[in-house]
Amino acid sequence: MVVLVVRLIFMTVGGIGGYELGHLLRNNYLASYDPIYHLIGFIVSILVCVGLGFVLGGAAGRYLAKLLNRFEHSIQDIPGTDLLLGAFGIIAGFLIAFLPSVILFRSYPGWLFALVLYAICGVLGYIVAVQKKDDILNFLRPSRIREADAEIDEKISVPSRILDTSVIIDGRITDICYSGFLEGELIVPRFVLMELQKIADSEDPLKRNRGRRGLDVLNALQRQDRVEVRIEEHDFPEIPAVDSKLVALGKALNVPVMTNDFNLNKIAELQGVRVLNINELSNSLKPVVLPGESLIINVIKDGKEAGQGIGYLDDGTMVVVEGGKKSIGREVETMVTSILQTPAGRMIFATLKEK
Repeated sequence: MVVLVVRLIFMTVGGIGGYELGHLLRNNYLASYDPIYHLIGFIVSILVCVGLGFVLGGAAGRYLAKLLNRFEHSIQDIPGTDLLLGAFGIIAGFLIAFLPSVILFRSYPGWLFALVLYAICGVLGYIVAVQKKDDILNFLRPSRIREADAEIDEKISVPSRILDTSVIIDGRITDICYSGFLEGELIVPRFVLMELQKIADSEDPLKRNRGRRGLDVLNALQRQDRVEVRIEEHDFPEIPAVDSKLVALGKALNVPVMTNDFNLNKIAELQGVRVLNINELSNSLKPVVLPGESLIINVIKDGKEAGQGIGYLDDGTMVVVEGGKKSIGREVETMVTSILQTPAGRMIFATLKEK
């Protein structure tokens, strides 16, 4: 749609330019010729300019569509309060720049200085409004509401969770926060942050990419409105292992630990520390399949046992199809026979459904 609108604008401008070009040709070059040549000159110049507008408008429209797409993705991470207060800050900056621009810049080149002053004041207004948004919002609130908020904050404690390195690198926690199912305070211990930095500086490309992904996830979490990320400086120098430090910190703060590490999960539970495992959450959200139900499976490879075929559901659940080896590369209708729950996830066993 953007490409079409831009292309129509360019074609319209090209048509107007072609009409003016036809006038120029008639007056300067075709004045002594027969009037039929005047008409031909008008038509040719308009067609050439409209065609040029069609080509240039398509290129400009595609480039503008890419810019709008990038802007749409980048603005999703900016909180709404920042956008609103930033707009008010820009307006306030323009109002501050208005009086000096009227008084000082009345001469002909003065409008250039006025534009520079407007730009500087607008940018400064946006920066100040966004950086001091909490103070501005507290100032705009009535005193009664501020007192009521303070009483509520005293009565209600903010839920906190300690983040493990595996959860940060995994990245699914950002989607959980965006969905609104996780609120409160996320605690990132300093020793976990140092471990992430060490992984990000590793010479192994795989480890380096995982570490950098973890740092990007932390940056995304800090831009969220629903959660607050806090760096915990408390350390346990006498404990060398990071997992043991996490368990000790969970005990000291009486806060649950979020992890995807199966071993850390078991160790923390043995020591009385509550654990929130995202893998368990993911498994609990998978659709329930009962024996006897029908499934359409795309068999992609053979299984471990003779004659077995392997396929996957949309959520990644593996389906073992008895007698499905001969159907590799095709979609087949199967009937569920049993379901096996393992620590790594759920596995479904099925047989080919008789036609």
